[in-house]
Amino acid sequence: MKLRDIAHSRAGDKGDISNLSLIAFHAADYALLEQHVTAERVRLHFAGIVHGEVTRYLLPQLGAMNFVMQQALGGGVTRSLALDAHGKSLSSMLLDMEL
Repeated sequence: MKLRDIAHSRAGDKGDISNLSLIAFHAADYALLEQHVTAERVRLHFAGIVHGEVTRYLLPQLGAMNFVMQQALGGGVTRSLALDAHGKSLSSMLLDMEL
């Protein structure tokens, strides 16, 4: 099962930092996300793209979690040669992770 089967994601960015939220469609699935979608797994999933620390923040009241990924956008919008320098496609890539 992929994350997209039980959750959706939003993305934001500032400079070279990407901020991804992961939100369960149903509250009952949040515990599964909390157990399996760790900062380490997200860091490994984005290996080669994210070169800094990944920090996970839990928001159980919202059935969500937030990942802050340092050194994730090739230096930021004005410095990167990436087609999607804002990192919006990273939320789709997160949802492609297997549980």
